[in-house]
Amino acid sequence: MTRIAFIGGGNMAQSLVGGLLRTGVAASSLSVAEPHAETRQKLEATFGVTCHQENRAAAADADVLVLVVKPQVMPLIHGELRETLAVRRPLVISIAAGVRIDQLERWFGHDLPIVRCMPNTPALIGAGATGLCANTKVSPEQRAQAQQLMDAVGLTRWMDDEALMDTVTAIAGSSPAYFFAMVEALEEAAVAQGMPRDVARSLSAQACLGAGRMLVESGEDPALLRQRVTSPKGTTQAALESFAGDHFDQVVARAVAAATLRGGELAAELDEGISGSSPVSSAET
Repeated sequence: MTRIAFIGGGNMAQSLVGGLLRTGVAASSLSVAEPHAETRQKLEATFGVTCHQENRAAAADADVLVLVVKPQVMPLIHGELRETLAVRRPLVISIAAGVRIDQLERWFGHDLPIVRCMPNTPALIGAGATGLCANTKVSPEQRAQAQQLMDAVGLTRWMDDEALMDTVTAIAGSSPAYFFAMVEALEEAAVAQGMPRDVARSLSAQACLGAGRMLVESGEDPALLRQRVTSPKGTTQAALESFAGDHFDQVVARAVAAATLRGGELAAELDEGISGSSPVSSAET
């Protein structure tokens, strides 16, 4: 039985634990290290998994170690874990925006098999989108283990080039916020037209949900679906022409480029923080 340990017991860890249990993984094979007693009690009561206050205790017999902590916490926990990992040599899976594989190797050990993942918050409801990238120490079996873990909370895709992980962050990790902003804008526009706010919000949210499901479940090109819903000289065409006039595609391209660039900057700031500069703020993801 593969033993999986989570370092960090927050929302994402809870989503992964719940997803694994739904796929038939035994609770007895899962453990969580979490410093807050209240969260440990919740995890034990909700999922029946073993919880530890100390990271080293959770990692002691792990075949797979999942680091579910903030990026700036990574260099703070490696001293506690490095010796245990050198002996046990588990597959290490990192879920931290902007943290590169070479940084993880430097902190936790160059000989460890490491997979870098970038999920998004819809993983909390089993509808996540995750990019993964592995170092050369990861075996085919371990690659399958990492994919099984992330498949439990949604769709997964592998990146051969780690440089693309910052783009994964921009189009998957950060993009739920883009759609929340779109719903906010639709809601405000409808309210300005006189619609009650609760009605505007529910209609906008449901429309986005339905469009997303159509795109995913049909498997068709989004351009084709857009054309089907756009009648010549109709209301949809009027709205799309307004978007085009404001260069909507360029707005999106600039936003994705900005998020991608920021992902690289986060990793650089971590290195600077370790060498003596101010570390990245815990609020930044």
